[in-house]
Amino acid sequence: MLWTDVNEIAIELCEKYPEIDPQYVLFTDLRDWVIGLDGFKGHADRSNEKILEAIQMLWIEEMS
Repeated sequence: MLWTDVNEIAIELCEKYPEIDPQYVLFTDLRDWVIGLDGFKGHADRSNEKILEAIQMLWIEEMS
């Protein structure tokens, strides 16, 4: 997975953190959690607010 795989990342986060309400996740935590996902191969410095926001929104949708 890379930063551009926002749908796959959101699904993985939903499965790994089912008890977390993504609406209240800080971007700094979200970034760290994405980097820590199995199979994530993106570079830490390639993330930005726009990508993290897209991941967060898809994660919220995935939870509902």
